Amino acid sequence: MTWGSYYRGDGSVREAELAPPPPWRVFPRQPIGGMFRPPPGLAVAVNAALTLRRPLLLNGAPGSGKSTVIESVAEELGLGAILRWNITSRSTLGDALYSYDVLGRINEQQLKTAAGKAEAVSDIAPFLRLGPLGTALVPSGRPRALLIDEIDKSDLDLPSDLLNVLERGEYEIPELVRYDFDEVPVRLWDSADTHPVVRGRVACTEFPFIVMTSNEERDFPPAFLRRCIRFTMPPASEGELRDIVGAHFVMTVPEDGPIAELVAAFAARLAAGDSVAIDQLLNAVFVLSGDDAPKDPQRAELAGILLRELTGA
Repeated sequence: MTWGSYYRGDGSVREAELAPPPPWRVFPRQPIGGMFRPPPGLAVAVNAALTLRRPLLLNGAPGSGKSTVIESVAEELGLGAILRWNITSRSTLGDALYSYDVLGRINEQQLKTAAGKAEAVSDIAPFLRLGPLGTALVPSGRPRALLIDEIDKSDLDLPSDLLNVLERGEYEIPELVRYDFDEVPVRLWDSADTHPVVRGRVACTEFPFIVMTSNEERDFPPAFLRRCIRFTMPPASEGELRDIVGAHFVMTVPEDGPIAELVAAFAARLAAGDSVAIDQLLNAVFVLSGDDAPKDPQRAELAGILLRELTGA
């Protein structure tokens, strides 16, 4: 990579050939679970959650690797594709279980009526779709892996709304409870496959492996916490950071040189309580090391951009 060979801001049109991206920015996205290096104590917490069939609640600063944990576990245990529920302040339990396009169904009925077709009621199946949590609770021979990301961003009632589902491992689809047919094939969240829902009830046979992440922006009710296995991601040590960098770049981090300096400086910032993320370190190592890395003063300027603290202006 030669710095200054892409965008120059001079208005001159050219077709610059971009250098290959970092391995974790190749699309379609490749699994990165094998690159994850768990901090001390995490494996014990994961195994407790798996043994007890309880959700794993991971607390920690942004960028500490919380959402990568489930990729590591799913890849190592062969749990298949990961289901993801990204929480916002508008997220509801109902949306995570299933969705029903009632307007689409009404529109279809009106079109059939206008066309003079005899059907009085259209098939409900095409207008139903299970959500990520609903799909995770579909009966299966192996547990599904479900990531509930940033649950601390949810509405105050959502953790309490989850309690019954997490305890019983089942839910109902009211539209199918009162439907004319006992069995309806409903499309899953992550594929075009369907699951036959009988009399509107879905009940798991293997409780899913659920990882919930939190940036510790709020407290949760005790009734919710007692149903979880909790673990707080600690700041990575310099040795752990060296292992992480080595795993991502398939290399042994040297004892000295640009990469070792970046790792040591980053570890010192973590120890001092700076809000920085490990993927920032990986970005910096990718850009600031190698034969084509920029030289000072551009190197120092770029390091400041890549390793800027996540909080504040």
